[in-house]
Amino acid sequence: MQKWIITLGLTVAVAACTREVGYEIDAGTFGNATLNNIQVQNGELTYAQILGRRFAADVPSQVNFAFNSSQLDASAQSILLQQADWIKQFPEARFRVYGHTDAVGSTSYNKSLGLRRAQAVVAFLERQGISRSRLEAVVSFGKTKPLIATPNRDRRNRRTVTEVSGFVDRHPQLLDGKYANIIYREYVESATWKTVIENVSSTDTAN
Repeated sequence: MQKWIITLGLTVAVAACTREVGYEIDAGTFGNATLNNIQVQNGELTYAQILGRRFAADVPSQVNFAFNSSQLDASAQSILLQQADWIKQFPEARFRVYGHTDAVGSTSYNKSLGLRRAQAVVAFLERQGISRSRLEAVVSFGKTKPLIATPNRDRRNRRTVTEVSGFVDRHPQLLDGKYANIIYREYVESATWKTVIENVSSTDTAN
C-alpha cells in the first residue's frame, strides 16, 4: 500500500554555529523594499529609476565599437537583441541611448561619431519592432566620459549606453503598487508556496 504525503516546499537547514540567526540570508539588502517604498512616496525615487536599475541588472546596457566606426558587429547585435526583448516587456517606458568614443581625435569629431553610434543602436532597436517614439539618440558625450582614463585607443571607451529615460506621454499606466508588482514580478512569484507530492511506501510509514 502506498501513501501520498503533501508537503510545502519550504526547507529549513539547521547547523551548529555561534553566529546570529539569519546571517546567512542577509546579504546587506534587508529592508531595501521598505526603503524603496519610502523614497517613492517622498519623491526621492521614481518608478523610472527603479525600472532603470532593473534594466541594467537584467541585460547588458552597453555595446562596443571598432575604432572610428559606428557599425554594429555580431557581439553588439547579440546584446541589442537582449535589450530589445527586455524593452518590449514595458511598452510604457522610454529609452535613451548615449554615444561615447575614446580619446583619439578632436572633440567635435568624436561628438559626431558618438552620436552616429547612438543612432545606429536606435535604428537597430527600431527594426526589432520597438516604436521610434520610445527611443532617443541623444547628443553624444564624445570622449568626455571615458570608462578607462587613457589617451590611447581603448575599445571599452568606444561604446553606447542604453538607459530608461521615463514614460510615454498619455500611456495608460498602471498605478503605484500595481506597477511595482509588474516591475518586481519575479520577486513576487518567488514568494509563492510550492506544493511537492511525495510517493511514500507503506513500509516507510509503519511503526
